[in-house]
Parts: sequence; C-alpha cells; structure tokens
Amino acid sequence: MTTPAEREPARDSPEHVRELVARGQEGDRDALEELYLIHFDRIYSYLHMTVGNRHDAEDLTTQTFMRMLESIGKFRFQSAPFSAWLFRIAHNLSMDHFRANKRWQPEEEVPEPHGSEERSAEDEAFQSIGRQSMLELIDSLSQEQQQVLTLKFVFNFSNAEAATILDKTEGAVKSLQHRALVSLQKQVSGDEEG
Repeated sequence: MTTPAEREPARDSPEHVRELVARGQEGDRDALEELYLIHFDRIYSYLHMTVGNRHDAEDLTTQTFMRMLESIGKFRFQSAPFSAWLFRIAHNLSMDHFRANKRWQPEEEVPEPHGSEERSAEDEAFQSIGRQSMLELIDSLSQEQQQVLTLKFVFNFSNAEAATILDKTEGAVKSLQHRALVSLQKQVSGDEEG
C-alpha cells in the first residue's frame, strides 16, 4: 500500500513544477504563489552572490518574480526548464543593475543556498585553502567565469541550463568553466609552492 507522500511528486520535482506552471499560465494564484515559494531561496541566494548586498538582492528578487508574473504565459518548456528561465530573468536583471549603477557593495556574509548542508568537493576545498583565501581566488576570475562556477557548482545547473541562463553556447560555458578551474588550480599551486 502506498502512502500519500509516495503518490505525490516532490514539491520541486519537474512534474510538479510543470503542473504548477500550467495552472499559473491559466491564472491560478495558488500555483503562482507555490512557484514563488519553491524558487525564492535559490533566486535570492544567486542574486545576493551576484550583486553582493542584501538590499539590491531583495529588490532584484522582487523584480524577478514580477517579471515571472508578467511573462509566465510566454514560457515554453521545450526551450529550458522553468528554474533556468527564472535564473535567466534574475541574471538579466543583475546585469542591468550593474550597467545602471557600475558599482558593487559586498557584505560580510553571503547566504548559502538551500540544501547545501552536505559536504562536497567545494567544502573540502574551502577547508584546505580557507574560506577567505578561496573567495579571494574566485574574485580574481572574470565575472563570466565566476557566474559559470556559481551556476554550476553552487546551484547545480547543467552546462545546457547555465548556457540558457547566461545566453551563451554550451561550448562557451564549458570553456569558461575549464579556464576558471585551470586558473584556480594555478593560483592554488602557486600559493602552495610560495
């Protein structure tokens, strides 16, 4: 006998999100609210990491979900997953923000995205090099390389999804990731030798 939890898809499963999007496109406010709740933490964390301060991240997160409400009727699943579409909106808003303000105001702490409790290779790297020096190493990368590493390793997007978000080809994303990792490796090796 199956329990209700076994029959229902997970709250953020692709099937459930697809159903919510379909209902949201028909004007179902509850579905739109649930889409907001499912994606809010990751979008806010991404924007906070991108713009570097809480106030702008909150403002851009609000704008992202306003754009979602305005444009959800145009969204089609064949082009990208819904989360990648939302991240693309957030990315474009953050780039507009930088162009308009040409400034960056970092804060002391950037929130960890939801679900990042388990130890990973990135955690091991933070332990061996130290969080502050790792952040300094990452800051030495180009903005595009930082964005690719953030989308791939912090938010676990595939190359195809990161390419959609950044409006690049998959090959360009792979190349940016490779160059970023090679640069980090050279910096770490140089630090250990010196």
